[in-house]
Amino acid sequence: MASAPTPGYEPFRPRFARWVSLGVMWLVVVGTVVVVLLSRNLARGDQVGFVAFGALVAWFCWREASVSAKPDDEGLTVRNLVVTTRLQWAEVVAVRFGDGNAWVQLDIANGDTLAVMGIQRADKDFAQDEARRLATLVAEHSRTERDT
Repeated sequence: MASAPTPGYEPFRPRFARWVSLGVMWLVVVGTVVVVLLSRNLARGDQVGFVAFGALVAWFCWREASVSAKPDDEGLTVRNLVVTTRLQWAEVVAVRFGDGNAWVQLDIANGDTLAVMGIQRADKDFAQDEARRLATLVAEHSRTERDT
């Protein structure tokens, strides 16, 4: 059994998109089963294709529901829709959540930008609070002796 994360180090996960994605996933799974069971006159290949398509859509919804950013003492693991990226705290230069961004954006020391889909604008005030929490973690872990 996994231990509870240290306070302040809880994973960043969206709320609205997570519940919608999980709901759609279950609708697709149940709908696929019902359609396949009710369409016995379809060819076996068509049924297999329908199940495969339903499974692909369900997997995509599950993946969308599982986006997150998991902080720890060493850094941040960002799991987006397709790619998971591990960053050390020193690599994160800034946390941005401007009006036009659907997700928090991290400015990385190598000049790249990384979206953090685990903090989504659709969550409104919760997303703003989570963006502040992430920015606080970045600031705490990037302090130098000069800062104190």
